[in-house]
Amino acid sequence: MPSSMPRPLQETDFPWLGERYSGKVRDSYVRDGKRILIATDRLSAFDRVITTVPGKGQVLTQLAKYWFERCASVVENHVLAVPDPCVMVGREVSIIPVEVVVRGYVAGSAWRDYIAGNAVSGVVLPAGLHEFQRLPRPILTPSTKEAFGEHDVPISEQEIVSRGIVPASLWDRIRETALKLFDLGTKELEGRGLLFADTKYEFGLLDGRLVLADEIHTLDSSRFWVASTYEERLRKGESPEMLDKEPIRRWLMERNFKGEGPIPVIPDEYREELTRHYLQSFKVITGVDCVIDGSDPVARIERNLRDYLHLPSRS
Repeated sequence: MPSSMPRPLQETDFPWLGERYSGKVRDSYVRDGKRILIATDRLSAFDRVITTVPGKGQVLTQLAKYWFERCASVVENHVLAVPDPCVMVGREVSIIPVEVVVRGYVAGSAWRDYIAGNAVSGVVLPAGLHEFQRLPRPILTPSTKEAFGEHDVPISEQEIVSRGIVPASLWDRIRETALKLFDLGTKELEGRGLLFADTKYEFGLLDGRLVLADEIHTLDSSRFWVASTYEERLRKGESPEMLDKEPIRRWLMERNFKGEGPIPVIPDEYREELTRHYLQSFKVITGVDCVIDGSDPVARIERNLRDYLHLPSRS
């Protein structure tokens, strides 16, 4: 990568924190009832880790922090502290094994299911929709949470309850909360000149209370489009102007990659472009810059976590 770009954080390995659990993007450790979530710079698409984007982990963490603070009036969240630009410390909660996806527009996998003639997580959409069209009202299209390396599986709300994955009364609370969060995000983003196309939420239980976990309204979990150019671009048959991760998915699909087979080689120049994309998107969404710490990320994270946990420095 060019010398001006921060050093990418590929992974962490901190045995002194305990056993590491690696997801597609985050490494996590559980210690003393806390879950330490470290956002690496890994970029995933189609449930595969594709490459790294320098600084991405810092953007994701700071954006999640921004939204957790703004959505605290809707639902309790797991966050205790953000001791490093890449690190979020949360209370350990019992995660509900369903990804709760809320969609205000038909795009991405929902569009691919729709044109294939399939329901979208059990939701039958009206005939005659075009790609990127706004839906009459937001819909929930959940999926099951699968192990790392496996594709998440769409599931209907009815199946979630009938299969005993989530009790009906709890699912009603989750549904109501997810829609409230999406509405809050939609209204705030409208003030920034953005359309909130879709997002996913993860919930857990803490002493019987519903708690929002993982991340919220980030560039990896959501789609954000520029409102001012939306109608014109659709009239021309073009995609909306996107601030999210969708451009990399389209770049990969143009090279005939949809999750199967070898991953295309991604040039450093394109990775640098993606870093700029994440930083510019952060500013449009929040109105402020995301200041990237360019120091050695592994050493910095270890130092900051040892300070936070009151552990002695490594000699």
